[in-house]
Amino acid sequence: MPQAVRLLNDPLPEEGHPFFQDGQWLWEKNYPEGLSWHTPLLKTPLFKLVDQAAEKFPDNLFFDFTGQVMSYAQAKREVDRIAKGLQEIGVGKGVHVGLFLPNTPYSILFHYGILKAGSTVVNYNPLYVERELISQIEDSSTDIMITTDAPALYDKIESLRKKTRLKKIVICPMASIPPLVENTPVCVSEVPGDAQHIHYRDLVKNDGGFTLPAVDIENDIAVLQYTGGTTGVPKGAMLTHACISANVDQLTHWMSRVATPGEESIMGVLPFFHVFAMTVVMHCSVRLGKKIIIHQKFDLNEVLESLRVHRPTFFPAVPAVFNAIANCAAIRSEDFSNLKYCISGGAPLPGDVRRLFEEKTGCKAMREGYGLTEASPGVTFNPATGFMKPGSIGLPLPHTIIDIINPDTGALMPSGEHGEVCVRGPQVMKGYYNKPEETTGVLQEGRLRTGDIGFIDDDGYLHLVDRLKDMIIVRGYNVYPRIVEEAIYLHPAVEECIVAGVPDAERGESVWAWVKPVAGKPLTEKDLEKFLIDKISAIERPRKIIIRDTPLPKTAVGKLSKKDLLLQEGIVRNVQAG
Repeated sequence: MPQAVRLLNDPLPEEGHPFFQDGQWLWEKNYPEGLSWHTPLLKTPLFKLVDQAAEKFPDNLFFDFTGQVMSYAQAKREVDRIAKGLQEIGVGKGVHVGLFLPNTPYSILFHYGILKAGSTVVNYNPLYVERELISQIEDSSTDIMITTDAPALYDKIESLRKKTRLKKIVICPMASIPPLVENTPVCVSEVPGDAQHIHYRDLVKNDGGFTLPAVDIENDIAVLQYTGGTTGVPKGAMLTHACISANVDQLTHWMSRVATPGEESIMGVLPFFHVFAMTVVMHCSVRLGKKIIIHQKFDLNEVLESLRVHRPTFFPAVPAVFNAIANCAAIRSEDFSNLKYCISGGAPLPGDVRRLFEEKTGCKAMREGYGLTEASPGVTFNPATGFMKPGSIGLPLPHTIIDIINPDTGALMPSGEHGEVCVRGPQVMKGYYNKPEETTGVLQEGRLRTGDIGFIDDDGYLHLVDRLKDMIIVRGYNVYPRIVEEAIYLHPAVEECIVAGVPDAERGESVWAWVKPVAGKPLTEKDLEKFLIDKISAIERPRKIIIRDTPLPKTAVGKLSKKDLLLQEGIVRNVQAG
């Protein structure tokens, strides 16, 4: 049976804490109607989410992938066969199994199958190059990799099997999805048939009678989720069954006013190897019996067609995705009012993008949240219904405490004062895999130090100012790129924008901005310079504005990538903070 969550590090209300007043936390007074910050949470082995969904919603569609579907009852049977097949090839407690997959049903089925076999999931970005993959395979102790028979993926992993600790590869056919036990073809004829190469059809050719693993939900690692963290060095965040299942329960409670169990569908365009999609699109959907409309990647035309045909009620994405849809002329006459709840995360959501998206689509509510890999990932959210404070990234989720500290002294800052955002709560990771020093650097005194600068206002809402490491220091003054970007986004001709600090012999650093205009709307550097005069201070205004006709670089999850942009430009920053 699921158990009530006990808070990680058991944080208790603290008399004297600047955010704890009159017997409650500041954010409690503005909590969504009917929800208490103290609401009991459940923790459970993650694979039980599939079992519970199959029991409650057996005939509900689990997913729709290019018209191919599978019910929750069918999915449970398939997961059970995967679990038994994995156990038969040596997968169990202590074994780390990698997922090297694009968005397909395999991504979800194997995620739960690996957990049901008693093992740990290691998520891999299929766009990684060989050097990055070798590093992650060795660092994470991955011995078995799940991939497809698509040559771009299989050939890369087969090459790495000969160079790394990888022992076995499980190859999934792309010609038949959802996978069928009988008559499942394999597209790549060159795949050997030996003990190191297991075809999906052979793995699942069993009765599904797997051995139920004994799971220590507080300590057993469910997922090794890699992140650059606050230092930029890739590290595996150890997310336990308790961490993730607690976050799923926190988010489920938060969405309870807009989500009816068994009656929702969700757009699955975010990559499942990313923590945002893993928890929000996959685990929360399974918990509520949603249909997941799976897209291999974000393609604007395909997503618009999917919105028309499937009419999903939930749509989680990053701001760049919502921005692309909002600026697409093709949706002016469409009715997407079926969208009950759009969740924006992964990057700051400009207010104009939110307003334009809601106006163009008829979406009932777009809400911004905040999270990070080390917190499974959800930390704060704006209420799903009712008041949303402009410029805020919301209130702490149940049992989550936000501290704002002076990054130099560690002293707690009062409401309204800027400092480093720190998180306490049951969703916080166990630490970084095999990296005790890095773990000690971010988990201090029961707090997760995020590396973000922000403040809590008098109503308990969190506001982010910027990343500590992205802060630009101009002649000794702190300039926050996010504030400059928000000012630039106010211009109606701006579609995308990245602001960064560039080394300057005289000033220390200078503010530069890269801007892509909306198609068909002319924009010059001088236009934008004039526009910004009364929007931000002289020290914040960009010394150089680069207008680009092509989209700005993005990460695999669709976030604008400052790192890749600076690499393209050959700019090396001497980071002075963080």
